[in-house]
Amino acid sequence: MIHFDIITLEKELSELENQTTMQNFWEDTSNSSKVLKRITELKNKISSFKSTKKELDNLIEIKNLLSEEKDAELEKELEDGIKTLNSDIEKLEISTLLSGPYDINNAILTLHPGAGGTESQDWVEMLYRMYTRWANDNEYKVEELDYLAGEEAGIKSVTFLVSGDYAYGHLKGEQGVHRLVRISPFDAGGRRHTSFASVEVLPEITDDVDIDINPEDLKIDTYRASGAGGQHVNKTESAVRITHIPTGIVVACQTERSQIQNRETAMRMLKSKLLHLKEQEHKETIDELKGVQMDIAWGSQIRSYVFCPYTLVKDHRTGYEVGNVQAVMDGDLNGFIDSYLRNNVK
Repeated sequence: MIHFDIITLEKELSELENQTTMQNFWEDTSNSSKVLKRITELKNKISSFKSTKKELDNLIEIKNLLSEEKDAELEKELEDGIKTLNSDIEKLEISTLLSGPYDINNAILTLHPGAGGTESQDWVEMLYRMYTRWANDNEYKVEELDYLAGEEAGIKSVTFLVSGDYAYGHLKGEQGVHRLVRISPFDAGGRRHTSFASVEVLPEITDDVDIDINPEDLKIDTYRASGAGGQHVNKTESAVRITHIPTGIVVACQTERSQIQNRETAMRMLKSKLLHLKEQEHKETIDELKGVQMDIAWGSQIRSYVFCPYTLVKDHRTGYEVGNVQAVMDGDLNGFIDSYLRNNVK
């Protein structure tokens, strides 16, 4: 059961607002930034709750009026209002589940194909389109950070930033291996193929999160950037690739014309990966991460997308499934996202 504890939220908001009036509060910019961010988050949640409560009270009033005298116009207003209220309650319910330390942050997604060459690379391109459609439909902004096209078709790897409040909170459950079953368009014999792709989802780490990285642990390379399909070739070496030597983690960015901007973005990506890895490995410092294996086991898929011999998309963790594969590939992911959040209530 999920509870929206408005009293606790209002108490926390009051305490945080009191902190902002204390002497020396603004001197610690890192702490003040975190507090202000949490205040905004709490205000939004409380405002949503009060708005929904007001909506409910209004519908109760309409229902009471209808119990005294029938009115077709009021009945229609009540019917429409109930639909809207149910939708708002669902959104409010999901907002209570987005309470992780980085849930409100932007999300960095990296997609990689599994074994299978062109077939798997095409699957990565399909997933990239799916997430881009989902982001656009839900008013998030997508910015491509790094892109490596396949030789014949598809994508060898792509990293992109999804910007907007709670982007990471909504997308974190997408991390894992995604499995595709279909009649391959690249097989002249028209046989059924199974392909895999990995999706990595990380929160974009903001400046108020302090991560100590030894500069001597970094290997920085520059190279000429090119966009999808070899377009927008940059004649200068503006693209940046950073390798964290102790762990072997590699990040790259080539979207900006400026090498300095690409380097800054790549460093944010590296910090996100190292922080995520540090928390997964339960290490106290980044320096303790030595030679960590980052590979994903292809057998542990989280979701299957079946185009043939029947149509079905099924999440193997929650059991949530949809028969309309095309709708999912066009970005209709909220059912899977909400189901994951509800099944991971702590």
